[in-house]
Amino acid sequence: MSGLQRFTLALVIIGAINWGLIGFFQFDLVAAIFGGQNSILARIVYGLVGISGLYCLTLLFKPSEELNREGYAEPDQA
Repeated sequence: MSGLQRFTLALVIIGAINWGLIGFFQFDLVAAIFGGQNSILARIVYGLVGISGLYCLTLLFKPSEELNREGYAEPDQA
């Protein structure tokens, strides 16, 4: 897994955790850390998370042979 893939995956995980907090507790962690949803830093984080999600779509559609060459395990065949 490349550094860019790890970085984007980390941002997608942060976004997922943030959405979970919003859904379950009505608490926006990113907004709380960066001074509200409209602060420039929070908007940058939201934007990076969104771009990372789009980038991770490319991993979803990669052929399994290419993923195996990159070190991903192939799922068991039943």
